[in-house]
Amino acid sequence: MAMSALIKSLEDIMRKDAGLNGDAQYIEQITWLLFLKAFDAKEMEWELRHDYRGSTIPEGFRWRDWAEDKEGITGDALIKFVDELFDKLKKLDVSDGDLRKFVVRNVFTDINNYMKSGIYLRQLINRMNEKVDFIDSTQKHTFNELYEGMLKDLQSAGRAGEFYTPRPVTNFIVEKIDPKLGETVLDPACGTGGFLTSTIAHMGSITTTEQLHTLQTTIFGWEKKPLPYLLAMTNLILHDIETPQIRHINSLNRPVTDYSAKDRVDVIVANPPFGGAEDDAVKQNFPAEFRTSETADLFLVLMMYLLKDKGRCGVVLPDGFMFGDGVKAAIKKRMLEEYGLHTIIRLPQVFKPYASVNTNLLFFQKGVPSRGVWFYRLDYPEGVKSFTKTKPMLDKHFDPVREWWADKQPIIVDGKDKARFFTVEELVALNYNFDKCCPFPHEDEEILEPAELIARYQAERTELNASIDRILADISAMLEGKES
Repeated sequence: MAMSALIKSLEDIMRKDAGLNGDAQYIEQITWLLFLKAFDAKEMEWELRHDYRGSTIPEGFRWRDWAEDKEGITGDALIKFVDELFDKLKKLDVSDGDLRKFVVRNVFTDINNYMKSGIYLRQLINRMNEKVDFIDSTQKHTFNELYEGMLKDLQSAGRAGEFYTPRPVTNFIVEKIDPKLGETVLDPACGTGGFLTSTIAHMGSITTTEQLHTLQTTIFGWEKKPLPYLLAMTNLILHDIETPQIRHINSLNRPVTDYSAKDRVDVIVANPPFGGAEDDAVKQNFPAEFRTSETADLFLVLMMYLLKDKGRCGVVLPDGFMFGDGVKAAIKKRMLEEYGLHTIIRLPQVFKPYASVNTNLLFFQKGVPSRGVWFYRLDYPEGVKSFTKTKPMLDKHFDPVREWWADKQPIIVDGKDKARFFTVEELVALNYNFDKCCPFPHEDEEILEPAELIARYQAERTELNASIDRILADISAMLEGKES
C-alpha cells in the first residue's frame, strides 16, 4: 500500500470517532500508537543483547501483549485498558536508573488518547499492524515518511503549528556543516528531529559498540511542544538511538549568560520557529542590545551563545531577518565581527504549501571575524514555477549550489547577481540590509487555486499580526520607560 493510501485509510477510521477533532489530534493519536509499536520492535532487538536489563514497559502493556492480536481486546474494554496504560507509563518507576524508562515516561507526560470508541481504535491498530513493520529493517524510515505524508495530505501544518523542514534542506545544511562522530551536535528547536536524523545519516555506518555509545551521547535536541517532542523521540529510536538526548523544554526560558563552557557544543543545525512573538519575561533572558519579540532572532542569538570557540552553525532564517534593522542589524553586525558569517544561500519558497515565505540558509563559525560573505540565489529548476505537495523540493535541486560551493565564483544572470562575494565594508555600507544581496528577480503575478490562495493569505496574515504585535510591544516598552 502506498503511503498516501495508508494515511487515507487511517484518517477514514479516525473520522468516525467522536473523540477526535481536527488534524492535530489525528497526528497525535497515530503518533503515540506508532511510538509504542516502534519501541516494542526495538526492545525485541535489545532482548538479544547480553546487557539487556529486562522489559522497559511492564509485561501486559507492551505492544505485543495487547495490540498485535487482531481479534484481541476491543470496545469499552480497550478504552479502559488504554486509560490504565497511560497511567502506568506516566508513573513508570525509574528508581533503577534505566534511561529507557525515563524516555517512555517523559514521552507520555503530555500526550493523550482522544478516541472514545474502542471498536474504531482496534480497527486503527489492526490497520497499522497490517501495513507498518518496524522489525523489517527496510522500513526504518517508514515513520518519518508517514508523518511527512500526513502533513502533506492533511495540509495541517499551519493550523497545528507544526512545520517540518524539507529533508533536502536538512540534508544540505548538514552536508556543508559536516559534523564528525564525536563532535557534539545540537538542534535547540528540533521539532520532529529532521536535522538530527540527517546528522546521523551523514556520519555513516556505525559498526562498533564504542561508536554507537559516542553517537548516543553527542546528539542533542530541545523541543518545547509535546507532539513534536514525541515525534522526535520516536524518530531517533528508529534510527538506533536507544535513549535520545531530547529535552522537552522551551530553549528561550534560560538566560543566555547562564550557559558555561560545559553547555557549549561543536555544531548547531536548526530551523527555529519564525513569525512568533515572545513576551517580556523571555526577552529579559538576552542582553539589552538583542532584546526583541521575534522568536527566530532570539533563537539565533541563543545559538551564538551555545557554540564553542570555532564551533559551526547552519540555520534557516526568513527573509525578514535579511532586510530587518534594529536588533536584526545588531545581530548581523555581531555575526560579521565575531562569528565568521561566510555563506548565505537564498532559497525560493521551499515550505509551500505550508508557508509562503522565502527563507535563507546562513553558515557561520564562532571565534573568527568574517572576511566577507558569499551570497548565492537558488532559483527554481527550469520549467518549475513553484514547489507543491505533489512536486516538492528534492535533494537534486541543491546540485547547482553544490557545484558552485566547490569553487565559489561570481555568477551574473540577465545582468543581475546570482552569486557574489560582498566584503564586510560593503555590507556595512548597505546598513546590514542583506536583502539587497543577490535578491530574487521580480516574479510575474501568480494565479493561485482558491484553497492555496486562502492558505497563503492566512500565513501572511499570521506573519503580519506577529509583526504588529512586536511593534506594539516595543512602543509600549518605550512608553513605560519614559514614564518611569
